[in-house]
Amino acid sequence: MNGVELFLLGRALMKIGEEAMPVEGIGEHSTSVRTVLIVVSDLRGHPGTTVGEIAARTGLPQSAVSAAVARLRTAGAVLADTDPRDRRRTIIREAPETSDRVTRVRDTPVDDALAAALGTDDREHVRETVETLERLADRLLPGLRR
Repeated sequence: MNGVELFLLGRALMKIGEEAMPVEGIGEHSTSVRTVLIVVSDLRGHPGTTVGEIAARTGLPQSAVSAAVARLRTAGAVLADTDPRDRRRTIIREAPETSDRVTRVRDTPVDDALAAALGTDDREHVRETVETLERLADRLLPGLRR
């Protein structure tokens, strides 16, 4: 495998992940699931941060980060508090408790989206593929799967 193949595999996996996530009940949002997940990933590595700092680290436009944070607040996944040292700034952090929406997203299996991407109804083939992806995740992102 070369870098291009790995990149294309990553993109394919991102698209399958997006397809697997439930969207009912969250309303219309201009922010993509991918943008929201980039923000969540950044927040995990930088708790207690600001929209501007996330934008600087991720390269996303500040407006996209703001929209993603608004979507995450609606879902109950993040909290935003005024910075006591500079009342013009808002500090964003993951919510200490998991909301029902976040729980539903995390508990939704990828099996159907993966089966569609694989072009198969063979549940054993899908199960084996999920197990392979879980092993890869455990190696590349230890602690990801809580």
